[in-house]
Amino acid sequence: MALGAFFARLKQGLARSTQKLTEGIASIIRKRRLDDTALEELEELLISADLGPVVAARVIGNFRRTRFGKEVSEDEIRAALAEELSAILAPVAVDMPIDRARKPHVVLVVGVNGTGKTTTIGKLAAVYRDQGLHVVMVAGDTFRAAAVEQLQIWGQRTGAEVITGTPGADAAGLAFDALTRARAGAADLLLIDTAGRLHNKSALMEELRKIIRVLRKQDPTAPHSVLLVLDATTGQNALTQVRVFKEMVDVTGLVVTKLDGSARGGVVVALAESFGIPVHAVGVGEQAGDLRPFDAAEFAKGLVGV
Repeated sequence: MALGAFFARLKQGLARSTQKLTEGIASIIRKRRLDDTALEELEELLISADLGPVVAARVIGNFRRTRFGKEVSEDEIRAALAEELSAILAPVAVDMPIDRARKPHVVLVVGVNGTGKTTTIGKLAAVYRDQGLHVVMVAGDTFRAAAVEQLQIWGQRTGAEVITGTPGADAAGLAFDALTRARAGAADLLLIDTAGRLHNKSALMEELRKIIRVLRKQDPTAPHSVLLVLDATTGQNALTQVRVFKEMVDVTGLVVTKLDGSARGGVVVALAESFGIPVHAVGVGEQAGDLRPFDAAEFAKGLVGV
C-alpha cells in the first residue's frame, strides 16, 4: 500500500476518535476566550478521549501558559493540540532495529490473545521479506490451533519458513529448535509467537521466562527485541497490559493494532507519556500493507482532524 493511501486509511481509521475530539472542541470553544471554564472542559474532553489525565494536564498547562485569556478558534486549538501531541509522540516513533549481523535477530512477540499478535507476526514477516531478509516464524502458541494455522497461511503468503510443534508442545523447546534451525540456515530474522492467556499470569510468566532462558543457552543476547502487541479498542486497559508484561519480560517495543475499528486511538498518546516505550508500528486493517511504521506527526494530525 502506498504511503499516501496508508495515511488516508489511518485518518479513516481514526475517524471515530477524531469525531469525539473535534465535536467536543467545537462545543467548548465557539469563538470564546480560553478561560478557566473552557480549559477545565477541554481537560475533561482529553481525558474522555483516552489521552489520560497526565497528558491532558500537560496539554492544558501549555495552553494556559501560551493562550490563556485569548480568543481562539477551533482550528487554532486543533492545530495546537496536534503540535502538543506530536511532541509527546515523537520520542517513541522509532523503527524496530534489526541487527542483520546476528543471524538471526530474535524477536519475541508477546501480548494477550485477541490483540492481533499472530497476524502482526505475519505482517512483519511480509514487511521484512519485501526488504530481502530471510525470515523464519515460530508458532509458539502451541495450545491454540488457530494461531498455528494463521502463521502457516502467512508463511504461504510471504514465502517465510514456519516452524511448528505438536499440539500442546513445550513452547521453550520449540523456540530452542527453531533458533538452531534458523542459525543453521543463516536466517536474518526469527519471529517467535507466544501464548497470551493472562487469566493464569504466573503460568504465562514462567513460560515466557523459560523461553528466554532456553534461547540464551544458544545466544546469551537473545531475544534481541521483545515486542508487545496491543489492541487500540481496549483503551486504557492497554496501559494495564503494558504494566503486566513489563513485570514478566523486558518489553523493548510496542505495536498498536485495530486503530481502524477504535474510537480510542488517544490511548497511543497515553502509552507514550506513561512508559516512553518505542511504538514501532500501527495497524489499520487485515492486509500486510496495513501495518506501517509509526509516524508521530501524521498520527497526531489524524487524531485531532487537522
